[in-house]
Amino acid sequence: MNEVYISRSTAVAARELGGEMIIMSAVDSTLFSLNETAALIWQAADGTTPLSEIIEQRICNEFDVALEVAYRDAVALVEDLAGYGILQLSDQPIDESAPEVAKIA
Repeated sequence: MNEVYISRSTAVAARELGGEMIIMSAVDSTLFSLNETAALIWQAADGTTPLSEIIEQRICNEFDVALEVAYRDAVALVEDLAGYGILQLSDQPIDESAPEVAKIA
């Protein structure tokens, strides 16, 4: 399994409202509402922790789900969010001070 590192885009505003994570794209003002699982991944997206570790420690411990299933679903989620510019993906730790991170193909 190739490691995937994720970080939150700097071109968004995010707030937790009523137990729901709301994210607004600064690029086009699109609003996104994240469910509990997606919010946990979003909050852990520090650029240095591999997605597999986030899933194992945060998702599998919180929910009754197999690591392989949770990881597969998480990869689909983060790729989707990256497509909207909400997350940045890399195959190596992400330097948060770097202006832009290349997306994994």
